Amino acid sequence: MPRRLISTGSPFEKTAGYSRAVIDGDFAFVAGTTGYDYTTMVIPADVTSQARNCFRNIEAALKEGGFAMADIVRATYYITDLADADAFFAVCGETFGEIRPATTLLVVAGLYKPEMKVEIEVTAKRRST
Repeated sequence: MPRRLISTGSPFEKTAGYSRAVIDGDFAFVAGTTGYDYTTMVIPADVTSQARNCFRNIEAALKEGGFAMADIVRATYYITDLADADAFFAVCGETFGEIRPATTLLVVAGLYKPEMKVEIEVTAKRRST
């Protein structure tokens, strides 16, 4: 199976030369995804809404590649304010439930744009049927 590139059409993808996701065999690698609504290119002000947008965008990229959220085995979270951690984790819990991928949280000084409060990247492995 050849490598396949998934794009959301975000202008960041073209400018920075990356894909939203790369599908390679039974693996999907989803790039760091921020909380923008890619249809409007608007980002909400709060971390909860940004996190939900991240997961919606990740789910759409996975679906386009033939994967589901249940296929996620690894997630890395970046947040810019430790005070947002509990609200952020609540969204993670509602999203992942019993999927429970291996995760890492990093609190960083900042992301590419100051309005970005969270960025999430995931790796998924297609489950055998």
